[in-house]
Amino acid sequence: MKELTSKFIKIRCPKCKNEQIVFGKSSSIIKCLVCDQVLAEPTGGKSRIKARILEVLE
Repeated sequence: MKELTSKFIKIRCPKCKNEQIVFGKSSSIIKCLVCDQVLAEPTGGKSRIKARILEVLE
C-alpha cells in the first residue's frame, strides 16, 4: 500500500504577513484568508508555493 508523503506546511503571506497552514498537495488555488493574495497553486502533484515556508508539520 502506498503511503501519503505530503505534509501540511505553515506559510506566511508576502503581502500582509498572515500565517496559515496549507496542504502540500492541494488540488485548488489557496489564497490568503486576510488579503486574498494567491499563496499556492496546484500542479497535479505538489503545490507551487508562492509564499515563505515557515515550517513543515508532521
